[in-house]
Amino acid sequence: MLTSTRLGATDLRAGVVAFRDALRSCSAALNRLNVYPVPDGDTGKNMLGTVERVVTELDGAEDTLPEVCRAIAYGSLMGASGNSGIILCQVLRGFTECLKAVDAAGPGDVAAGLLNASKQADGAVARPMEGTILSVVRASAAAADQAADDGHDLEGLLRASRAAAVEALARTPEQLPVLAQAGVVDAGGAGYCLLLDGLLHVVAGDPLPERPPVPEGMLESVADVDLQSLADAAHGDASGDRDVSELRYEVMFLLEADDALIPAFKDVWSGVGDSIVVVGGDGLWNCHIHADDIGEAIEAALETGRPRRIRVTDLLDQVEEERWVREGAAASQPEAVDPVPCAVVAVATGEGIRRIFHSLKVHRVVTGGQTMNPSTEDLLEAVEAVPADQVVLLPNNKNIVAVARQVQALTKKTVQVVPTASVTEGFAALLDYDPQVDAQHNVRCMSAASDRVITGEVTRSIRASGSEAGPIAEGDWIGLSDDRIRVVASSLCECVEGLLAKLLDDSHEIVTLIEGEGATQADTRRITSWLEERFPHVEAEVHHGGQPLYPYLFSIE
Repeated sequence: MLTSTRLGATDLRAGVVAFRDALRSCSAALNRLNVYPVPDGDTGKNMLGTVERVVTELDGAEDTLPEVCRAIAYGSLMGASGNSGIILCQVLRGFTECLKAVDAAGPGDVAAGLLNASKQADGAVARPMEGTILSVVRASAAAADQAADDGHDLEGLLRASRAAAVEALARTPEQLPVLAQAGVVDAGGAGYCLLLDGLLHVVAGDPLPERPPVPEGMLESVADVDLQSLADAAHGDASGDRDVSELRYEVMFLLEADDALIPAFKDVWSGVGDSIVVVGGDGLWNCHIHADDIGEAIEAALETGRPRRIRVTDLLDQVEEERWVREGAAASQPEAVDPVPCAVVAVATGEGIRRIFHSLKVHRVVTGGQTMNPSTEDLLEAVEAVPADQVVLLPNNKNIVAVARQVQALTKKTVQVVPTASVTEGFAALLDYDPQVDAQHNVRCMSAASDRVITGEVTRSIRASGSEAGPIAEGDWIGLSDDRIRVVASSLCECVEGLLAKLLDDSHEIVTLIEGEGATQADTRRITSWLEERFPHVEAEVHHGGQPLYPYLFSIE
């Protein structure tokens, strides 16, 4: 507990660590405030990841306020992930910018820091919206400024600031209709309140909260929300003109670029997507956008400077997948193989899927999937490790295609990408792979092979929503093909059969089913029996993939 009336280096460091500890306790609850109808690990996960990186940076910082502020600013910039993480980064950078010039911060300094945090966070967002973390930070900063003018000490100032933040958080559903419809407050604003809790823990000895400051019962009764309304509100479009397939990708990267070029870069991005946040300075910027065209978002960065650590997430399929990534990492690599003229690196998860890829002569499998996308660095490491001067990359997910295409510029090897959008397309491509010919020839043949297959996947909704196939209830099974929800059903088998019925015709000969987690032998027997009865001319092949979240993937040839 702080005994003086000023915030020193040790106190600020302890406050950030306490903030991290509060986020660890509350991150799952913050995630539950999100309202997409699929498993979601967004706000709490991203804010926690940002602050974990800050704490790591603080471990090596000298115990002076300027050095602690530098570590917080740099660590948050390098660790920021997702919209909420990047805005939090700007809050922390703005706050510490005003503290780094003093030996210890008094009430006036802390108030100035919070005002600057609000200003910098507002300035980082291309189209600031009320009812978000920005509103909460602004209210807390104004209260802190008033408390400083009124002569309050540091504890009194922080209590006034936190009370205003909680009050503003409670008003967020009045400002954003989608929050009211879902029965939640803004998750980012709730996470910001924990920063003030962390400072009060150090300054006044307050216990750290075990849940974010939301009304009792809210986390237990999160209302369903229509996906179209969510998409409209998330992108500031109340007209309902947007289709739910638009702006579905979250693209993030660090950008090395001249500061003078950033305003023009933001202008270009404003025509590419929405939820634009660009933070940083001194030649290094953390960039975030929601866009429909991943390539266009990255190309704008290439024209401005050098993007790195590129990450792409499908917002409709964002899930918590750390468990299977950890489990898959140890089993993802094959035994040593002899050098070849052209090798293949593929992205996949699931023990069975990796085994199939290795049997099809893949030299290296990088663990990753729909939301836990590997970075450019992960792919580059695999490319450098394979025993060949020419390499074909199979991203097996359209979120990863743009990232894969960045690898060529980072290696002396010849790297070409077959833009496979699923593991089943990857399997089809590998049937025309020849390790003894060059990458260009392989890409031409493998691309043609992957284009010949029709793919589908089945997963489960965790929230009610709407779709072109009809209303979706929580727990319904969803059948997707070509990024469209084609079938909604109450049972897994009914969903698989309904999707196959929509996609199969008399010209098709083979259906390959890949069993994932949640598939059973009984379900597979029922599906194959149904295929034999309805489409007797089609041969069914079944493989165990072990992929998470999707009990069945399939391809049609």
